[in-house]
Amino acid sequence: MPLVAGIDSSTQSCKVVIRDAHTGALIRQGRAAHPGGSEIHPDRWWTALQDAIAQAGGLGDVAAVSVGGQQHGMVCLDTSGAVVRPALLWNDTRSAEDAEQLITEAGDGDAGTGSAYWADATGTVPVASLTITKLRWLARTEPDNARRVAAVCLPHDWLSWRLAGHGPGTGPSSLEFLRTDRSDASGTGYFSTATGTYLPEVLEKVLGHVPVLPAVAGSLEAAGKMPAGAIIGPGAGDNAAAALGVDARPGDVVVSLGTSGTVFAVSETPAADATGLVAGFADATGNFLPLACTLNATRIFDSTAELLGVTLAGLTELALAAPAGSGGLTLVPYFEGERTPNLPLATGSLHGATLASYTRPNLARAAIEGVVCSLADGLAALQAQGVTAGRIILVGGGAQSDAVQQVAASVFGLPVVVPAPGEYVADGAARQAAAVLTGRWPEWELAGTEVTAADGGAPAVLEQYRRYASPYLNG
Repeated sequence: MPLVAGIDSSTQSCKVVIRDAHTGALIRQGRAAHPGGSEIHPDRWWTALQDAIAQAGGLGDVAAVSVGGQQHGMVCLDTSGAVVRPALLWNDTRSAEDAEQLITEAGDGDAGTGSAYWADATGTVPVASLTITKLRWLARTEPDNARRVAAVCLPHDWLSWRLAGHGPGTGPSSLEFLRTDRSDASGTGYFSTATGTYLPEVLEKVLGHVPVLPAVAGSLEAAGKMPAGAIIGPGAGDNAAAALGVDARPGDVVVSLGTSGTVFAVSETPAADATGLVAGFADATGNFLPLACTLNATRIFDSTAELLGVTLAGLTELALAAPAGSGGLTLVPYFEGERTPNLPLATGSLHGATLASYTRPNLARAAIEGVVCSLADGLAALQAQGVTAGRIILVGGGAQSDAVQQVAASVFGLPVVVPAPGEYVADGAARQAAAVLTGRWPEWELAGTEVTAADGGAPAVLEQYRRYASPYLNG
């Protein structure tokens, strides 16, 4: 019974799962917290990883390990292998100005032309979360640090490199052992998702030189070995690892309801959306993973539950007592602006209130319908990029609500599957480790629930929502 380990180094914490490579059975697991904030020294990730590994009983009996990690983070190393400065994470927005300049410069002053260039070259129009904008910020504001950068990698690349025995003081030759995978590389802004190759000319333009970049390992290719002998898999970005964790395949659309909402699909063709709504990422198997993100998801449920004086379970109970369409009440949930559509200054709004419709059950259901309908707009953006949607895989904390499941089945009009709660990113990394160990993707049984819309589907709910949301696009 060979064992494999999957690691999820996320923004908030590090999780480790140890699973049977053949059956996927969970053997043991551990977890440790990361410090908060959008700038963190990578040593803190390493310390948390060691704590999580210890809680999981160690890796001494593990045959292979893979790391899934938060995307986009900028980890810069000097020639000795030491970290140049604390890493900037995906949620650090100080490079927003740099993102805008990258776009306008590429278009010789025209943002539309520049956006089209980036979408075609990398699959993604630059935003402040991408690594390339952070590197430009570094060169602009910390030129001495920029000149010291001998290698650039992502959080999961750096942790895999450390697991292989490299680190501060291992010298310039050790930088050549950095490895990444195409899913995480596709979120840097200096990698072509369509061709699977780096764009060194982009790096030289923003940083002034081309540092060592991690070699891109194939989906079933070992990225190294731990000193004790365990194989290290190529790893993946967190969304791609989650897709592995729920066994998403072409035609599947993963809808995740957390603090923010994400909609991504496994696709056989790359995306290149010049509007910037869809990020054209790669997945960890050789396919593509176009992704759209919304800013308003479970916090809308939290605030509505607080307003109504109920728990989240109470919100679900109220929502299930209301009819589809909430009696005509519609919530457009742009409480914190919105990213899909791109409306950063928008605010939420409530429509269709009458003496008959303005009830507690209708308000509870309108909150859930509004969030799900906004994610349906994310799906529409993916479909405009050629994505074929055959099934919805509903994940995230919000997916556990029976009301959310019912509304999703009704609004999306597609079969909906809700996997059993789990550590999907770590599980996906473990699945990748098993694949690298055995040479093929394992067929692990995945528990879940198929959801059928009790109302048989209600497309009018989405039409009602879009009637009130569409004026936002017209100013």
